[in-house]
Amino acid sequence: MSDAPSDSPRLPSLDGLLAFEAAARLGSLERAAETLHVSASAVGKRIATLEERLGLPLMTRQPLRLTAAGKEYLAQVRTALALLAAVPLHQRERPRVTRLSVSSPPTFARQVLVPALPGFAAAHPDVELELLLSTPFLDQPAPPAEVEIFAGTVPAGGEVVLDDIVTPMAAPALLARLGAIETPADLASAPLLRTPLQPWQPWLRAAGLDWPEPAQGTRFVDLGLTLEAAACGQGVVLGRPSLAATALRSGALKRLFDLAVPAAMPYGLVRHGDGEAARVFSRWLVRHCEALSAEANHA
Repeated sequence: MSDAPSDSPRLPSLDGLLAFEAAARLGSLERAAETLHVSASAVGKRIATLEERLGLPLMTRQPLRLTAAGKEYLAQVRTALALLAAVPLHQRERPRVTRLSVSSPPTFARQVLVPALPGFAAAHPDVELELLLSTPFLDQPAPPAEVEIFAGTVPAGGEVVLDDIVTPMAAPALLARLGAIETPADLASAPLLRTPLQPWQPWLRAAGLDWPEPAQGTRFVDLGLTLEAAACGQGVVLGRPSLAATALRSGALKRLFDLAVPAAMPYGLVRHGDGEAARVFSRWLVRHCEALSAEANHA
């Protein structure tokens, strides 16, 4: 003999209530199935079981529409589900996110960091990056950040993240105007873009050319602007393949020779904070730059 009282409420399953609410809200069994991550037939069976439990139809099937009883019941179900969702023990614990501030020169940020950020975010969803731009070479300090990326001599406690090569590059449109450039000496007829951040003479000497630094044309105090000018066909740039990777892949720039020399200065990194997020980011950036340099320098 059962000990359950005869007037026990006819409580339906939670799965049935969720299926009914989703189908009513979305207007189809298929869309409700996508939301609940089950099949459309499973949604239909759950609603049918709910209707059987209640002893009345809640919705027609073709087309899918609420009956008068279904409309009244839907409002009650939504109230009940909202109460259940508000119970603290039913709340999903949000992952703890650590914010990490990183300062970087503009060209490094645009050409190296930004294209790789989705990969970092996917691998480390618990770290939220705040990327700040520094203004190097203008005697202005970098903005306060836990990780500082810079171009220049790496101090004690810092580490090199990108120490690559430079080689002449030019836009196809410029090469079409200049004619064949087959040897380094053929650059005598080409405008050489100039920047104090990367002098030409080391490469010229390696090529056996006793030429002075270019003395005409715009003087760019930014490596990114120099690459942009080259992509616009304004001249030949002595560029880093790592920074020009996007332009080289797209064909906006073309390497002219195999000859390359070390870049004037490396990119380095210093951690001003010793938290786990700073260490994780530093390790990731070093590995990313190693892969980028290997790919770009052997392209």
